[in-house]
Amino acid sequence: MKYLGKAKVLKLFLISLFLGMVFSCQPQRKEEKKEEFFAAARVKVWKVKKQRISERLSFTGTIQAWKKITITPDIAGKVSNIYVEEGDRVKKGQLLAELDTRSIRLQIEQGEAALAAAEANYKDAKRNMERMERLKEENAVSEQQYEKVKLAFEAAEAQLQQAQAALNLARHNFEVSMMRAPFDGIIASKNAEVGDVINPMMAGFSPTSGVLTLVDFSKVKIEFEVSSKDIVRFKKGQRALLKIESFPEKVFEGRITIVNSAADPVTKKFKVEVVAENPELIIRPNTFGEVTIEVSTRDDALVIPQEAILDNSYVFLVKGNKAEKREVKLGLQNTGMVEVLSGVNEGELVIVEGNYGLKEGVEIEILEEGK
Repeated sequence: MKYLGKAKVLKLFLISLFLGMVFSCQPQRKEEKKEEFFAAARVKVWKVKKQRISERLSFTGTIQAWKKITITPDIAGKVSNIYVEEGDRVKKGQLLAELDTRSIRLQIEQGEAALAAAEANYKDAKRNMERMERLKEENAVSEQQYEKVKLAFEAAEAQLQQAQAALNLARHNFEVSMMRAPFDGIIASKNAEVGDVINPMMAGFSPTSGVLTLVDFSKVKIEFEVSSKDIVRFKKGQRALLKIESFPEKVFEGRITIVNSAADPVTKKFKVEVVAENPELIIRPNTFGEVTIEVSTRDDALVIPQEAILDNSYVFLVKGNKAEKREVKLGLQNTGMVEVLSGVNEGELVIVEGNYGLKEGVEIEILEEGK
């Protein structure tokens, strides 16, 4: 029993010694103070300056030819000739097409003959009337005889006028059967063929049912609608800029020609029309175009890029090597720049890139400065 007690004590001693050696081999951990390190925010800046700024409004619409007309005769008839094709350029007064005029020519011949007969009858009646007036002055004829000759003269005069009117009508019908260009332009479409019967008085006849369509797009027009809030900012003669997809780098200058004073009863908007010069016929009708109009301009405004504005209310400026948040009041704006009425001063550096998520007082590193 005594031996067993000594063995137990020895065993506990060895265990204690082993544990002591294990813990003594462990490297002692020194409590180190951790320091947080934040890199400077890398930003691009822009120097605040004064310059001219214009507020622009843009609208999209369909481009139309300045002049467009459907060539249609005033009377009914059969198309006998069409002298042009689609795409042909024509001059004012040029004969484009004509109706069959054989019956009208006969009417003219008939009218000329009737007029000649009426003129001869009138001359004879006039001579009789002059003779009768002399005899009446001499009291050589009765009142009844005088009245009879007078009535004959008046009838001959009326017949002459009627014959002249009939001939004028026949000549008019002949003239309007000849379809001529009312202005210089290009044949946009051919709506009929030789042999077709045209009757503008027929029910169902539409403005596009004529023989030809003539357009002049040496100028073009584009219409768009404006809200009641913005219509007061437009006026006739105001400058406008037109861009088209075919030539994205080219800008065409135009002017406002129409500003409606009454709103559309359905849309409650106002129609505005812009006309632009197109001497080289680059702009084609029935394509889309974008009109931009300067509605407000300030020549000596304090401006910064749109990218600098956050939440439409504040910016970050560079103060030393840190960012400073500044509340701003804005004025005129366009797609690139914005006028600052208060909050920044000329010459200060405003952050235009790297400003999202930036905080007041954060250290910054300027990568690029714009002017």
